[in-house]
Amino acid sequence: MLQEVGIYEYHHPLENAERYKQALAELRLAVRDAVKISEAVVVAKKFSFNNSLADGRRLTADLSKLMLRAYNSEAENCVRTIRAGNLDTAKRRLNKAATDIEKLGTAMQMSVSPDYHALRVKELELTADYMMKVQDEREAAREERERLREERKVEQELAAEREQLDKERSHYGAVLERLRASGQDTREIQDQLSRIDEAIAQNDFRAANIRAGYVYVISNIGAFGPNVVKIGLTRRLEPLDRVRELGGASVPFPFDVHAVYFSDDAVTLENELHKEFAPRRLNHANLRREFFFATPDEVRRTLAKKVGNLLDYNASPDATQYFQSKGYWRPGDQRSF
Repeated sequence: MLQEVGIYEYHHPLENAERYKQALAELRLAVRDAVKISEAVVVAKKFSFNNSLADGRRLTADLSKLMLRAYNSEAENCVRTIRAGNLDTAKRRLNKAATDIEKLGTAMQMSVSPDYHALRVKELELTADYMMKVQDEREAAREERERLREERKVEQELAAEREQLDKERSHYGAVLERLRASGQDTREIQDQLSRIDEAIAQNDFRAANIRAGYVYVISNIGAFGPNVVKIGLTRRLEPLDRVRELGGASVPFPFDVHAVYFSDDAVTLENELHKEFAPRRLNHANLRREFFFATPDEVRRTLAKKVGNLLDYNASPDATQYFQSKGYWRPGDQRSF
């Protein structure tokens, strides 16, 4: 039932897709060996035909080949058509094939070997596990590429800002020297240099400390309905750039920002918030999806407990485009939110 609603549990947990591929290859060798040594079908040893045990053995041998061919044909069809969410259906089909063959062979006490049947059922399970693991690894690789792109953007932004700050410092340093040489007041220039030095220090800290960044709380009522928030992290100099990217063409409306909080250890803060709302995740199958059933105010209270008072927090989404568009929807298009 869990698999039918998209929550997959591995039947034979292995490290990666390649290991599943190896396990399937090993299992298929075991299937072939069972067929070669005639252990795939249980056959009565003393069945006689025309009062002859020899004729009986020939007859049961021929029939067992036909039975095994029918069973294996169904097993191969199940393997070819299997998906991660229909494993139970495939198992039922294969169990039915084994039962039907056993009924046909009752008179001669012939049936598919339980051990052989168990091998083919395990093949279905490993195939479903393999397919799901491939999906997981592709998703993880996609998200890792996204993370690396995000990091490169951060590095480029920090490098560009540092270059600009160095130019400004060089400029004001030259002005300061000229003012000192002419005996003029240098306090305003020194204040500017102090501001620049502070910005350089902050820039260097951000570049050196990978855990520093912004934790953001955003929602999209037009895409996900009310009382659903995304709690994420970005290290971008301008965190709203990341929010604007998330609200691109993949969703019908832009995201609304409820909070953007800078932390020296944003990684830990984000993890703590995710743990706090873990039972209320939308997606329990992929924990990298950071959406939760929660109101912005609930997140604000939890965030305030961890970091103190929040000076800037927007509890209600603006959702301007959503509210402007909603009036144009036809009655049949209206959803519960």
